[in-house]
Amino acid sequence: VKRWGYRGGPETHGSMFHRAPGSIGASSFPSRVFKGHHMPGRMGTDTASVKGLKVVKVLPEQNLVLVKGAVPGPAGGLVTICKRG
Repeated sequence: VKRWGYRGGPETHGSMFHRAPGSIGASSFPSRVFKGHHMPGRMGTDTASVKGLKVVKVLPEQNLVLVKGAVPGPAGGLVTICKRG
């Protein structure tokens, strides 16, 4: 639903089709799923850039850069700092 922007099915009255993909292809012909069909999978390979963060302090002896603001990504994730320009 989130990855491809699908609306989804009804959530009440005993519906079992909230976020399910539904039909993915015909059975007898062509007996396969077409290439490029929108299916569930990982979402989040895009790099997020945030502008306007402030570098508060650099501690080279502890190998730290203190940044003020919301840094995207998980805790312990890799962050790249670029010069504004």
